[in-house]
This record gives sequence, C-alpha cells and structure tokens, in this order.
Amino acid sequence: MKIIVDAMGGDYAPGEVVLGALEAAKNLGVEIVLVGCTEKIQRYLDLQDSKIEIVHAEEVISNDEPPVAAIRTKKNASIPKGLKLLKDGYGNAMVSAGSTGALMAGGLFILGRFEGVDRPAIATLIPTRKKPVLLLDVGANSDSKPKNLVQFAIMGRVYSQEILGVESPKVGLLNIGVEEEKGNNAVKAAYGILKKLDGINFGGNIEARDFFEGDFDVVVCDGFVGNVFLKTIEGVGYFLLDQLKNEVKKKITYSLGALLMKPVLKAVKAKMDYSEYGGAMFLGVDGILVKCHGSSDRKAIFNGIKLAKQCVESNVHLKIKKALIGLEGKIE
Repeated sequence: MKIIVDAMGGDYAPGEVVLGALEAAKNLGVEIVLVGCTEKIQRYLDLQDSKIEIVHAEEVISNDEPPVAAIRTKKNASIPKGLKLLKDGYGNAMVSAGSTGALMAGGLFILGRFEGVDRPAIATLIPTRKKPVLLLDVGANSDSKPKNLVQFAIMGRVYSQEILGVESPKVGLLNIGVEEEKGNNAVKAAYGILKKLDGINFGGNIEARDFFEGDFDVVVCDGFVGNVFLKTIEGVGYFLLDQLKNEVKKKITYSLGALLMKPVLKAVKAKMDYSEYGGAMFLGVDGILVKCHGSSDRKAIFNGIKLAKQCVESNVHLKIKKALIGLEGKIE
C-alpha cells in the first residue's frame, strides 16, 4: 500500500510531517510518497529507507491564498501534484495538513466527485462523553440543500460502519431544537426525507448543547454551521484552559491542588487531543483524502496516515459510492 503525503502542508512542515511519515513507514507497513521540496525533505530522512520516496514539488499553497486560483495556477505545488499522483493511481490515498480550501478545490477539480454526490463533505471525529461522534460537514459547503444533507447522512453512516465499527449508526441533524418542525427550510425538508429513508437509523434532531452526551454516532449539518460549531469548541477549550492556568497561579494552595490533579488533567487532555483522531475525511470525492489539523505534529501525521490506511483496507470510498447509487430519485 502506498500513501501520498503532502510534505509541505501545515505549520510544522516539512520536519514534523516527514518524521511522522517516517514513523508510519516503519510501523504501519506502508510505502510513503513525500511530495514537496526535495532539499528540505532530505534533511530529515535516511535515504536508505526503501519505503520512502520523494516527488519534487517546487511550490507551496498557503492558507491565505484563494484556493481555486491557487490550484489552477500553482500546478507544481505539493497539493495539486499529490492529488494528480492519486488520480493517476500512483498511490492509494493522500494525507495533508495543508490548506483545507485548496484540498477541497483540488479534490473536486482533479479527483472529481462520486456519481450521485452534488457536494462532498468534510467529516471529523469529535470526542464526547460516551464515544467519538462523526460530524459532517465542517467546512466544505456554506449552503446546503436538503438532498446534500441527506447525502452527508448516507456517507457518514457508511464511514461510521466501516471505520468506527458501528453496526447501525444513529444519525441526527444538528438543529436549534429537537422538534421536527424546528430549523430552516433545508433542515426541515431533510428531516422529512431521512425519517422515511430505508437503511438509515435516523434519530431526529439534536441540539448543540446535547452533542457531547454522545447519544448519536453521526451528526449532520451544513458546512457553515459545522465550521462555526467546531471552532467554537476549540475556542472554548483554549479559553477554559487559559482561565484554569490563571486561577492556579493566584494561590499556593491552588497550585498544590493542581499538582494532585495533574494525572486527571493529563487524562482529560489526552481524550481531547485532536492528534489521536487522525484527521478529517473528504467524503464524496473520488479518492481517499485525509486532512490533518494545520498544527499537526509527527504524532498527528502518523495517525492521519493510519486513518488513510484503514480507509484503503476497508474500501470505504467504494462502499460510499455504492450506497449513493440509485439514491438520486429518492431525495429530490
């Protein structure tokens, strides 16, 4: 199995990306194709390792560049070059911590979409009280039609079954209330379709405040809502951590208490650590594409490659494609 890795994507590229990829090559039994500046990559590699290959890419797409324009004009950048290798069958999957917008634009233009998918979605796992819950879409589509939300539900269900091992994933719609009549027109229409659709264990609406109970396996929303929800979680987490640190410093007794609580705090931090979850999946594009967090270290890159390997082994993208065939007439 060969995994293509964007060596230039992310805040700590290429060093942490290359080291994470090297660890994956040693421990996961995969071959790695690193796409990026050869000179910079080689600083971190023992070139005697036969499982590592470098494909030179002269350019890098930054997060502040317009994604569509960058994909069209920077054809020698690591993201489009890696995606072209994936399209041509040179690798089985691609992993990147680079620009999300560029990956989505490149995924659409270079890989294309599955038949029956109007809009791909970005799906990510979020820790909850009971288990990680798959949330999609978290940023690919600011506006979604009812059939897009239903397609997200189908893709999320298959992913949950194949990658998370959930036999009959409970699917919900993220909404402003649990009642069927709540929400905007798109969400209400999607609700009506999902409750009648065969093969979906539809649990109805879920409010954001109840998300972390973990009563659902898959939660669906449009990319605008999902991205705001995701970034709010991150912001609140940083805020609480900062407040906790400030309060601990105020009194010696607080500091002593913090020392006693250190093992508990470390356990909580580990459970919330994004690097453990491998990254977000681009569902609906015609290929396996994993997006790691922009601030990924070697551990996060390793787990992103591990996730990509799981997706290849389970053929999850082909099973999603099969699940969507013939669905078009049922969800208009």
